[in-house]
Amino acid sequence: MTNGGRASLAAMAMMAAMLTLPGCAATLVPRPDTPSTAARPPAGTRPATRPQVPEQSTTRQPAARQPVAATPIAPAIAPAVDASITTAAAATLTPGPAIDSLPISESVAARALAAFRISCPSLIRRTDASGLTRGADWQPACSAAAGASDARRFFAERFETVQVADGKAFATGYYEPEIAGSRRQEGPYQTPVYARPTDLVDVALGDFSDDLKGKTIRGRVQGTSLVPYHDRTAIEEGALAGRGLEIGWAADPIELFFLQIQGSGRLRLPDGGVLRIGYAGQNGRTYTGIGALMRDRGLLAPGQASMQGIMQWLREHPEEGRALMRENKSYVFFRELTGPGPLGALGLPVTGQASVAADPKFVPLGAPVFLSMDRTDATGLWVAQDTGGAIRGPNRFDTFWGAGDDARAIAGGMSARGTAFILVPRGTIARVRGGNAAP
Repeated sequence: MTNGGRASLAAMAMMAAMLTLPGCAATLVPRPDTPSTAARPPAGTRPATRPQVPEQSTTRQPAARQPVAATPIAPAIAPAVDASITTAAAATLTPGPAIDSLPISESVAARALAAFRISCPSLIRRTDASGLTRGADWQPACSAAAGASDARRFFAERFETVQVADGKAFATGYYEPEIAGSRRQEGPYQTPVYARPTDLVDVALGDFSDDLKGKTIRGRVQGTSLVPYHDRTAIEEGALAGRGLEIGWAADPIELFFLQIQGSGRLRLPDGGVLRIGYAGQNGRTYTGIGALMRDRGLLAPGQASMQGIMQWLREHPEEGRALMRENKSYVFFRELTGPGPLGALGLPVTGQASVAADPKFVPLGAPVFLSMDRTDATGLWVAQDTGGAIRGPNRFDTFWGAGDDARAIAGGMSARGTAFILVPRGTIARVRGGNAAP
């Protein structure tokens, strides 16, 4: 949770996105010339044998939840976006169905309204990267939301729906994981959870060239040059050891790997307490989804292509699994969270079964979105309050399910297709298209 994670970059990578996407960039990082085994860390940086993992981190792994099928609303016929279309405002916009005709239950509408209220301060003041709305456009709805008691009626009266491009949506899921950890390096807790290093530098390339506006790279200064930051292998082999960056220690490197993909989570401490951690940065390396690699290499048996199935394979093949995880050169850094959370890309708390990650160039960050999908659990009204490294392009979403076993079971196997409609203040479509929106 960009989360701020998965979210910011986000986060980053989202669990089920691993199964379907190569990563957050257009091209994959080349595979290292590493066969089925990986180089071991230098002596002293990691135990020679896998530590005994506390029971809590290995027993609570519910199977992926099997979906209840649903029939999504068919999208209006419209062209998909090509490389020249970089924002929603530049895409074909088609008015969607009336909100009061959509299958939105009272409970779903109430959760969405509560999440929308959280978004309002940001909606009013931030610049909408999608080009669809202006801050002032949201003021009437936000003022009405404060005192609204009938959530369904509120959304029906204040918004209109718009389909962006062909409207064909794909949704995955993420959650707030909880893994076994400690504030100290002791016993089985030997895998460091790192804070953001002070030598990690963000460079806004638009400051140097208008052609690169909106593009950012990360690296570190070496002499007079900016070079790529340490990749996952280098960090795991001790590149950051001894610098006092450890905010905690995990018992299981596989669980920590997946927590990094989520962008935030909880360390369950030996005394029963909880250390909540959130996204603080990423090393700038390309995210590579190992689920897609495993699928392409035929490593996953039928029915195993879920978070739970991937974790099982990694545990059954520890050496090959470590080498495979290192093909994802991206590495996430954390900070301790002491306030409400987890936090999304807006820097505001996200809500289970109400918040969704989206690409802010195609969805106003903070706006409601109705997803009509081929499974009932993903169908409903969501609020775009997060972003993710693998969540790119129009109609690509990552649904947030909160924390706990149910959240893990649903998010771990979430893969839904259907149609997306963004809710925007009434009059938005006519204004953006000068009254020439598609009929």
